[in-house]
Amino acid sequence: MNRLRSDIWVAAFLRRCSSEGVVAVLRRRGSPEAGAIAVRIDRLDGFSALFSPAPQSEEREGYDRLFARAHGEEWLENEKIEGKIAREIAFDSDLWIVEVEDRKGRNFLDLA
Repeated sequence: MNRLRSDIWVAAFLRRCSSEGVVAVLRRRGSPEAGAIAVRIDRLDGFSALFSPAPQSEEREGYDRLFARAHGEEWLENEKIEGKIAREIAFDSDLWIVEVEDRKGRNFLDLA
């Protein structure tokens, strides 16, 4: 199965969030064709969650991209999430970062 380009997936995800009345912004643009995408969910209370691409072993038929929480705890302090983001960018210079602000903590992602 051919994977949807990263830039198209991000544009669609931003529209999905907007249609739900949730603020989502592109924080960092990666490779348009195949850059990995990380999504930060900020509850606006000092805590966030970071979702990264799920391992390929967890891919399922009918899902273009699956995500998994990039940490063990459900929510982390914003400073810890920032550290994780910095490490991810250092590891992958083509990484996209999308930030979602939702007090309910909704992510609108397909999870592995």
